[in-house]
Amino acid sequence: MATQHNTSLVVPKSTLSRLPLYYSHIRKMQQQGEKYVSAAAVAQSLNLNPVLVRKDLSGVSSVEGKPRAGFEIDTLLNDLSDFLGYNKVDEAILVGVGSLGRLILTNKEFSSMGLNITVGFDKDPDLHGLQVGDKFILPMEKMESYIKRTGVKIGIITVPADQAQAVCDQMVECGILAIWNFAFTLLNVPQGILVKNENLPSSLAVLSHQLAKKLNNDK
Repeated sequence: MATQHNTSLVVPKSTLSRLPLYYSHIRKMQQQGEKYVSAAAVAQSLNLNPVLVRKDLSGVSSVEGKPRAGFEIDTLLNDLSDFLGYNKVDEAILVGVGSLGRLILTNKEFSSMGLNITVGFDKDPDLHGLQVGDKFILPMEKMESYIKRTGVKIGIITVPADQAQAVCDQMVECGILAIWNFAFTLLNVPQGILVKNENLPSSLAVLSHQLAKKLNNDK
């Protein structure tokens, strides 16, 4: 029996953070030749509550899972892709081709998630004209013309913190509407500009605190 599938459904942030984990795990199962997957099996593999996983998957699946078999993997992956926007390819630019920028530019997993990073920009003249993977590195002076010519709307920032705001301002002036920020600082943007901050120092602090607590408890 088909269920109503609404890609505009508003879901909690915690649910959104879990859906890509489900997608990645179920995609690996598909590549291994599996045809069906149960919420209980996903929950066990990812060390999550099976009731929670079942609720999450049922919320995005266009069909109900079969008793004792679970969800049909091809259909479930397609529904997850639609919901997460992976089936719609968005182009992005990246500014800051240091160690982190290079890792992101050469990560082929982004294309399977609907993101195509087309080019990198950097102020270092020694990098201009070079390729990182299959992506060319261009000077910052060419960013405005590139954005206006291609209409790209997503910018990724991987520069040092003291340079991030200036890069952000330049992106916004050139027409970027959504920014994925890996710099260790918060950005000030005009209303209507979307920003997703990847706060690596905060994540490290949480991990370190949890490790210290675990070691203390083990004693």
